[in-house]
Amino acid sequence: MSLLRVAHSFEVWLPPTMTWAYNQVRYAEGTEGAIVARKTANLDQFPWSPLLTCNTALERVWLKVAQRARTNTYSRSCLRALRKVDTAILHSHMGYRGWEDLPLARKLGCPHVVTFYGHDATAFPLMWPIWRRRYADLFAAADLILCEGPYFAGSLRELGCPEDKVAVQRLGVEVDRLPYAPRTVGPDGIVRVLVASAFRPKKGIPSALQAVAAARKAGHDVRVTLLGSSNGSEAEEMEQKAIEEAIVACRLGDVVDAPGMITHARFVDELARHHILLAPSRMSADGDAEGGAPVTIMEAAATGMPVMSTTHCDIPEVVEDGVTGVLAPEDDQEALNACFERLLASSELWPAMGEAAAALIRRKFDVRMCAAELVERYRSLVGAPVV
Repeated sequence: MSLLRVAHSFEVWLPPTMTWAYNQVRYAEGTEGAIVARKTANLDQFPWSPLLTCNTALERVWLKVAQRARTNTYSRSCLRALRKVDTAILHSHMGYRGWEDLPLARKLGCPHVVTFYGHDATAFPLMWPIWRRRYADLFAAADLILCEGPYFAGSLRELGCPEDKVAVQRLGVEVDRLPYAPRTVGPDGIVRVLVASAFRPKKGIPSALQAVAAARKAGHDVRVTLLGSSNGSEAEEMEQKAIEEAIVACRLGDVVDAPGMITHARFVDELARHHILLAPSRMSADGDAEGGAPVTIMEAAATGMPVMSTTHCDIPEVVEDGVTGVLAPEDDQEALNACFERLLASSELWPAMGEAAAALIRRKFDVRMCAAELVERYRSLVGAPVV
């Protein structure tokens, strides 16, 4: 069976929180992937070859001018390189990247796949109405639009994506690199809670801290590890300030350890030493939302960790309320506090929850299975045999 040559297009290859994107590309067996990116970062964590960027100063200036003029364009040097290797599929990661890639897809003359991941479909059209028109052009021209779950597929249909073009493509996690262990409280009675995400309003970190404060007031000895940081943007800097203020207001300074952004390998180690993942995702004021269920939730569940989350977007696809974890209504602080306290008071249920969670992840979210499904979609688009 011949290898399919797939060009994966990213704005940046690759932010530290996007290990899931790296895995999606490298586990796509039966393909030969090239990365096309406007910028590169963290290449020590995410090495790849070939990795194509704008390779002349003049081209970089030209692309910046095109961005400012709000037109879509492409890198001529990347086009030449992709033609040279006979690219069979162009896969754009993020809806806005898909729109930017429309001229490149036309020039290559190959099927164009676009995956939406969250804010690209929810926040962009709300904050900048021009993206509704741009996405109309994208939906008309692209061959396949992918998203992480059925809730988000409905959101794309509401934006105007034709029913026959949108499909659910789960991301998956490396289940064999996520050691399973039942969670039980030790003799010291301490419950170690993990909060792990970028500092974005949709992650609900201040709400998580308020739930911890309420649980401590009720007598539970809860300690928190807060993983993540701001990327320096105005929105994330404001969220970091809100998080810091919540720690002070909730009097949690002595029970919150915040080491910042860490490597994925260390994150796996942190999963092993915590009892519960607390992830109260919500729709933020600017429309930003999860594209499905955060991969962090999947990884925690794979290790046998009960998850306390919300009914936001496609999270119920991963966290089955009362079975693999507990769900509270989105953006309801009182309900979150009550649900979290009930979970803490029911530690005898954690091993069964963790076992059910790990089984669900192995059954539906193994990265190899998910990547194989993606490759089948590629082969169907180019008329190659599906194996």
